[in-house]
Amino acid sequence: MSSSFKPNPLSLSVPDPALDRWLRDSGYLDLLDSSAPAPAAAAPTRASPASTSSGAGAAADVLAFARTLASLLALNPFACLSAADLAAPTPSWSLAFIGAPGVASYSWPPTPTQARLRVQENVRRYARNYAALSVLVFACCLYRMPMSLLGLLASLAVWEAVRYCRKRWELATRAPGIGQALLHCAQIATAILLYVCNLQFALVYAIGLSYAVMMLHASLRKLTPSSLSVPANKNRRAQPRRS
Repeated sequence: MSSSFKPNPLSLSVPDPALDRWLRDSGYLDLLDSSAPAPAAAAPTRASPASTSSGAGAAADVLAFARTLASLLALNPFACLSAADLAAPTPSWSLAFIGAPGVASYSWPPTPTQARLRVQENVRRYARNYAALSVLVFACCLYRMPMSLLGLLASLAVWEAVRYCRKRWELATRAPGIGQALLHCAQIATAILLYVCNLQFALVYAIGLSYAVMMLHASLRKLTPSSLSVPANKNRRAQPRRS
């Protein structure tokens, strides 16, 4: 009897990956963010003692939290980042990046899939905000480590002196050998200055703290507020994507 039914082009079944891809291309990522399945702890409703059910629910919550956290640690947040995202206008700090007041703009992603979706899209959307925060964190690290700041300024002074000498005496054309030797000396002096002044520690602190702040914000920040759309995001969704 099943052979009597023929494929009907008017009744199409769209696979989940294709639907997700269409939602991404159309700018409706908030539907993906809000349609994530609920945690597995809320599914079972068997009749069991209160202590057993509460213990199983807590264990399921901890397991779901651990899976989401592990997916975030193993995720490359810059996989979908492009030069066009860095060249886009900076989103509003108060409405888009932080969130409108009185709106539930943050929540813990219940599933690893939703966590990956949030991180990759928020890194694309707020790339310039995260870059500005990284510069601010690095400046704060230099402020807390004056020797590193002095080493950075001394390195800049060395390279400025090298540039002035090469331009003043035209070493690139008249004496290229001397110009190359001067560049090598500047590189060695820069390496010594940065090592003595412990600038590498300031870089490591700044990179680690900036990455932690970015991952925390990108994973907790909803793609679209649940009760009210942010104007900046709404305008972005209204614009068609150019191929």
